[in-house]
Amino acid sequence: MQLECLTPKTINEAISLVGKYQAKAKVIAGGTDLVIQLKNKLRNPDFLIDLTRIPSLRIIDLDEKRGLKIGALATVRTLETSPLIRSKYPLISQAAGQLGSVAIRNVATIGGNLCNASPSGELSQAMMALSATIRIIGPRGERELPIEDFFQGVGLTALANDEIMAGIEAPILSPNARGAYAKHSPRGSIDLAIVNVGILLTPSDTDQSCRDVRIALGAVASTPMRARKAELLLKGEKISPRLIERVAEQAADESDPRPDTLGSVEYKKEMVRVYVARLIGRLASQMVH
Repeated sequence: MQLECLTPKTINEAISLVGKYQAKAKVIAGGTDLVIQLKNKLRNPDFLIDLTRIPSLRIIDLDEKRGLKIGALATVRTLETSPLIRSKYPLISQAAGQLGSVAIRNVATIGGNLCNASPSGELSQAMMALSATIRIIGPRGERELPIEDFFQGVGLTALANDEIMAGIEAPILSPNARGAYAKHSPRGSIDLAIVNVGILLTPSDTDQSCRDVRIALGAVASTPMRARKAELLLKGEKISPRLIERVAEQAADESDPRPDTLGSVEYKKEMVRVYVARLIGRLASQMVH
């Protein structure tokens, strides 16, 4: 059967098509990952459901109560350059700027990047550090899912065959929260990450201690992950070089990488340690004295 492309113009029409064809169909947004998978016969759907004609899925909006709302079709380049995101959620723009080339970022979407469910996907660490929530729509209505529950394995998400990701929401941040992202790869942004790290740190209002911290790691487990034990070492404590090293070592211990052509287990764990320490040190230096 020849691959057929369907182009719904509303979310309801898209849901109807996904419900009708389910496992026989794949949803396409930017297509930067899916097109390669189709070419290499890693995916063999009978139908492509193209969401690009649904303008409501391109929204980027800040709600003072619920936080940042991003539609699934928002391009990575838009996330990188948006004045709103750069000023309010710079962690997202930092991560977006590390995804491929500008040409790729102009086409790739946040929905496609997250639904591809790569353990090293650049935006997943940023959104996980922000405690973002995925908005999912299907024939049974709408549901929201914490991003940590969205990823189920390499290339696997919690989406049912008759559901689509409509967008993602990140909560309002504390005014003094600081975020940092880093990607370690052979040739910078154009390569897959050996390790990537996203950290959100919120200092105390009264002293130089850490009120809250979220450390998200990529490419070092079957899904993006939080280094929760490392976070607990830092919460409520005054940040010092010695504590930073302890936290970084704990994050490396929590990671569970697999050896591949990009590096050994030992090398990847060492890179987790290096980058977690580097980013926490950078964020600590930004705290008001």
